[in-house]
Amino acid sequence: MTIYREERQQLIDCARKMERYALVVLSGGNVSMRMPDGNFLVTPSAMGYDNMQPEDIVLIDASGRTLDGIRRPSSDSAALLYIFNHRPDINVVLHTHQPYATALGLVCDELPADFVTVIDELNGAVAVAPFTRSSDEGMGQLTVQYAGSARAVILKHHGAMAFGKSIDQALSAAVYLESACKSYLAALSTGLDIAKLTDEQIADESQERGYYGQPEN
Repeated sequence: MTIYREERQQLIDCARKMERYALVVLSGGNVSMRMPDGNFLVTPSAMGYDNMQPEDIVLIDASGRTLDGIRRPSSDSAALLYIFNHRPDINVVLHTHQPYATALGLVCDELPADFVTVIDELNGAVAVAPFTRSSDEGMGQLTVQYAGSARAVILKHHGAMAFGKSIDQALSAAVYLESACKSYLAALSTGLDIAKLTDEQIADESQERGYYGQPEN
């Protein structure tokens, strides 16, 4: 019997949503999750998501050693583990190749907090980290270095890392990052001055309002 079968399926469902939202294509990107026993589930290397089964998801330990699974884990595992090992508050990491965020990374140093969705869903401005080679631990090191309080980092010439306490939070961060980058690039294309939120307005928008969403049972 495959352990963590439900959680493995959650990773697959998330990866398919990433594809639906055009954050990845084919076998690009990956999804990983911290488990209660201190180990990690990660999607397999270079496999498409359409036909992926729970048995294809790999369980690895904090050093990257495979504990359970028939596939090779993501080639980005070293970078993912660096994030998990240095950010104990993060339980889920999504790596994407989302086009608008990647495009913004070529022309800007950050996605500013000039959208309410960036403030509310990404917890503030999202930095663009310098380029590092694919599958290198440096992707994780730069993510930790540039994340600050945000829930995502744009990787220059590559894509993005989005993360959170849950799959829903991490996926929300990735989707709203792409939406905001698309809007910001559209605004930049006009050649007009970009309207900015003040620090006070950003702080006000960041406050808990208590009436958004549904109450927890």
